Amino acid sequence: MDRRFLILLCVSIPSFMINLDANIVSVSLPSIAQTLHADFGATEWVISAYTLAFASLVMPGGALADRFGRKRLLVTGLAVFTLASLICGAASSVTVLNWARAVQGTGAALQLSAALAILSNEFQGKHRAKAFAFWGSIIGIGIMLGPVAGGVITQMLGWQWAFYVNLPIGAAMIALTIFTVNESRDPKANRIDVMGVVTLAAFLGLATYALISGNHAGWSSQPVLTSAFCAAVALVAFIVVERIQERPMMDFTYFIRPTYLGANIAAVAYAATFLTMLTYLPFFFQNGLAFGPMKAGALMLPLAAGLFVVPRLVTAYVEHRVSGRLLLVVGLILVGSGLLIASTQVGTMSYLRIAIPMMLASIGAGILNGQVVKVGMTVIPADRAGMASGVSGTMRFSGIVIGFAALGAVFFQGITSGVGNVIPFAGSDLLREISSAIGSGEMTAAATLLQKQGVAGSVAREIVGAGLHEVMRYASMTAFVAAIASHWLISPAETAPSGPRRLGN
Repeated sequence: MDRRFLILLCVSIPSFMINLDANIVSVSLPSIAQTLHADFGATEWVISAYTLAFASLVMPGGALADRFGRKRLLVTGLAVFTLASLICGAASSVTVLNWARAVQGTGAALQLSAALAILSNEFQGKHRAKAFAFWGSIIGIGIMLGPVAGGVITQMLGWQWAFYVNLPIGAAMIALTIFTVNESRDPKANRIDVMGVVTLAAFLGLATYALISGNHAGWSSQPVLTSAFCAAVALVAFIVVERIQERPMMDFTYFIRPTYLGANIAAVAYAATFLTMLTYLPFFFQNGLAFGPMKAGALMLPLAAGLFVVPRLVTAYVEHRVSGRLLLVVGLILVGSGLLIASTQVGTMSYLRIAIPMMLASIGAGILNGQVVKVGMTVIPADRAGMASGVSGTMRFSGIVIGFAALGAVFFQGITSGVGNVIPFAGSDLLREISSAIGSGEMTAAATLLQKQGVAGSVAREIVGAGLHEVMRYASMTAFVAAIASHWLISPAETAPSGPRRLGN
């Protein structure tokens, strides 16, 4: 078998595992909450602990890959991810699960940053574009199959197997990587930016904590305000630390280049809008439309199909005709339009009326999935591939971390407003109790509480829809703003169309 194809598998399947795992878990969240008796905030951390660790460490992972060897870091990341998956599946409490998810996110960060650095190092010119297209398609498969696999596994075997499924894949990939990949590193990378790692992790952790805790502790509470203030201080410290480093973990001089800045804005917006929606939609299908996990997962398939199909079609028939700027702008507009239309249909509680506009958003997401990394890499020297891949991963997963936490606040506020509308004279304690039950997927308990107030229990499901309406509306606005910024910043000359390609080449 061709060595280049095996290398593609080595860099693509770890990314496939990361995205498959994230989307399997999204369908399993209601079952996890019920089994481990977790509230809305705790289940948010099942997602956020993973993405927070990932976003904090994917950039240091790129620096480690450049210094100690990309193959070595890929194998290490796979081993950590696989072991943590075992602990996640065996967890007997939500606290253990969340800590194991953080370790799993650490392994994911190491393997993704090393994988992208290997891809950039091994493939040049037109071969790199094809490699990124293949990588994007594999990620699309992981995102597309995740909800389906999650639904089947959760309903047939239990949510624990959403994690155990990683064990054989991880073991096989460790063996294939050791056998296939040649070691490479950046000879100029001689130190690790410890202060950069600490300040970035502090910013993301404190910001996420403030966004998640605000729903429960109150936005004006002292812990939330203190966390938000400290997050801002940590962000300023991170920028200062990186500016004075001789060889920084995040080289801000590249952000002076408008094309690079615009591509990263598109990456953050894509993650914060469409990718986070892949978590909220399964929750709505199960707790709003009353579908079982298997059906909810299956119904996600057409909504994520664009992430697999569209990157290949764009690579074969479109990108050699139009600029990368146009592709990113069109992708963001399609995502924003699909989400905006879907938000107007949530109140109908009809799957089809939500699915059709979400398919439009999926087409836009497919364009972005295959292009955001490629457009950003066009202005990055090959010897800084590790740093650049780390920045790319950090931006995407920071978008998921902040987007999921911020939209979680919007979602919970939408639920609270919905409860307040049906019980206008409810006290704050009762309002919070019902809202927490709905947000945690405890629909039977929520229905009972509503019935005691003379309200039909079925209204609880409609309130889930009210929360999703707000999430989609804010996400669509974010996508539109990012489209304007990307059009303004990205140079059509630097992202000019390449030579013609044909599908399969």
